Amino acid sequence: MLKVGLTGGIGAGKSEVSRLLVEQGAVLIDADRIAREVVAPGTAGLAAVVEAFGKDVLAPDGGLDRPKLGSIVFADPARLATLNAIVHPLVGARSRELENAAAPDAVVVHDVPLLAENGMAALYDVVVVVDVRPGTQLDRLVRLRGMTEEDARARMAAQATREKRLEIADIVIDNDVPLQELERRVREVWADLVRRAADA
Repeated sequence: MLKVGLTGGIGAGKSEVSRLLVEQGAVLIDADRIAREVVAPGTAGLAAVVEAFGKDVLAPDGGLDRPKLGSIVFADPARLATLNAIVHPLVGARSRELENAAAPDAVVVHDVPLLAENGMAALYDVVVVVDVRPGTQLDRLVRLRGMTEEDARARMAAQATREKRLEIADIVIDNDVPLQELERRVREVWADLVRRAADA
């Protein structure tokens, strides 16, 4: 089994790259999706978040009001650390469960947004970084996700710098390119990962 850590700044297009890798045959473990599952209504994770941040972070349906919680934690590093201390261990445990269920010869891609920030590079055989210019990130967050420029900049600032991400990269996928070019690059990277898995 080859364990791949896939990361990139917010708005870099990591989801698109992970989708293309799955098309090629990768087993995807999506930390963001798991992070939502572990704080779903009725979970111990949600109870812990409410205990730490108060009932104001709940939506009318009893689920987590993610935008509200986001506006609290992205403006305050200490509160973000509190949230991470609740969610990360739960995500880690579930990720290991899913990884253990994969075939022995699988290429398992862990989609981890905060891989660089949390010093997790050593957990993976290969780290793949999806890279774009900061201007591209900002444009995508405002244009495609409807964020204000101020909110987008705050979210970008809360993450590792581009340089810090590139420092831990074994493979870089440039996503400042047309989709067709990205698809070609992902096929190349997949061939490389399959070779590495065979040699492992």
